[in-house]
Amino acid sequence: MKFLLTILFLVYSSFSYARLPLDRDLVPVEHVDLVRYQGKWFEIASIPQFFQRKCTKNTTAEYTLLPDNLMKVYNACTIKNGTTISSEGRAKPIDTTNAKLNVTFAKLFDRYLFWFSGKYWVIYLEPNYQYAIVGHPTRDYGWILSRTPELAPDILKELTHYLKVAGYDPCRFYTTPQEGGLQTKKSLCK
Repeated sequence: MKFLLTILFLVYSSFSYARLPLDRDLVPVEHVDLVRYQGKWFEIASIPQFFQRKCTKNTTAEYTLLPDNLMKVYNACTIKNGTTISSEGRAKPIDTTNAKLNVTFAKLFDRYLFWFSGKYWVIYLEPNYQYAIVGHPTRDYGWILSRTPELAPDILKELTHYLKVAGYDPCRFYTTPQEGGLQTKKSLCK
């Protein structure tokens, strides 16, 4: 079932990428040092996605650099009954900037299938790698990530403004409840 959902997501992603003229306008950062980028990130806000529908709080992503220049991706969240669910995938840089990656959770016989992958573009990265915005050329996907479960209100406001500059509608982003952070889910417009 998880494999089928991943395929549907990627097919939708491919079709939506082809139909939007804005896709060439989304600009990734100049370079991402994958060694510095690895580690745990807390989701501060995101455009809600079907593959995260069960998540109610504590959504995180952990990245680990592997010897073959791939990144292990480990996503986890807490669901309504209080248990944690997770998924593991791989990310692969598509150019030397490391700012554009393809991410897949599709796996067959212990091999990750990158022909079923989604675009993961780092479009904003704080110089000390403390918070970031990850997007997709269609602007149908987006995440604000932080090394801590909470961002100062002025920083979140700055990132919300950056989303507008990058061509996103910030009203589509909803905060993610985190223990030690925001406790309610609400639009970044509110």
